[in-house]
Amino acid sequence: MSLRIGILGAARIAPAALVKPAASVPPVSVAAVAARSAERAQAFASRHSVPRVHPSYEALLADPDIDAVYNPLPNGLHGRWTRAALEAGKHVLCEKPFTANAAEAREIAALAASSDRVVMEAFHYRYHPLALRVEEIAASGELGSLERVETALCFPLPKFSDIRYDYGLAGGATMDAGCYAVHMARVFGGETPSVVSASARLRSPRVDRAMTAELRYPSGHTGRIECSMWSSSVLKISAKVIGSRGSVSVVNPVLPQAFHRVSVRIGGSRRTEKFPRRASYTYQLEAFAAAVLQGAPVKTSAADAVETMTVIDEIYRAAGLPVREPS
Repeated sequence: MSLRIGILGAARIAPAALVKPAASVPPVSVAAVAARSAERAQAFASRHSVPRVHPSYEALLADPDIDAVYNPLPNGLHGRWTRAALEAGKHVLCEKPFTANAAEAREIAALAASSDRVVMEAFHYRYHPLALRVEEIAASGELGSLERVETALCFPLPKFSDIRYDYGLAGGATMDAGCYAVHMARVFGGETPSVVSASARLRSPRVDRAMTAELRYPSGHTGRIECSMWSSSVLKISAKVIGSRGSVSVVNPVLPQAFHRVSVRIGGSRRTEKFPRRASYTYQLEAFAAAVLQGAPVKTSAADAVETMTVIDEIYRAAGLPVREPS
């Protein structure tokens, strides 16, 4: 069995997220690409040895030799083209955030549920052994009863013309960086929290360059997410789960293949745990292929994305900002 994937857009993330991992995931081949212009698509195809170039996204979706699509388009276009891919009978690996808002996520999730296609949100970190282990530790009772979960993803993006600052394309720090912090808070906290309060730093009247939010979980523990694309927290990628008996702290849970540190403290004892340097994107692609070809379960399903987008919408509302809209 094989899985032939077409790429919607010549995005910067596509080589790391799909092209390179596909070389080490035997059932998968990157079979085609389409972009905003034929020139962009052809340049991408030449650089990355993609055999087929389509003149438009629609043409790629109509290709009967394509089994699935990878959707790394701007945030505001995710829902539109995931919907189109499903209507064309394709499986979908969609970059995060899944859609512009929770209402659109619910629509796409309903469409996915009514189809026999796999729809998977590309939270690659979720498939790495590090994330699976931190989730296991938090749920095991080793830390005692959970008290607090703190997650952060902050990085510098001083290019303010970047589409990630464009409200018209569903941009903002909470969408681009914060979706990771929100998702990790859900996974490591064991539940989907509600938003108690949120505070934004703005790049423009509707677009956040940084956000913090306080959370409360149904079981009573609390949480905090922090994210930014331009703030005094220049680079911060972390997660911490605190329980009544101890804690687990993680440096770089998002890209552990680059570097990571996991420290578990129980009472007066402390241990560190190490994990493979294999790319999180490779684990993700293996999971996508297993779901499509073998019917394996998907951890980052469309239904899961609805939960994340609901929290993101709540954060924007709590911060006094408008919910993002589809492009």
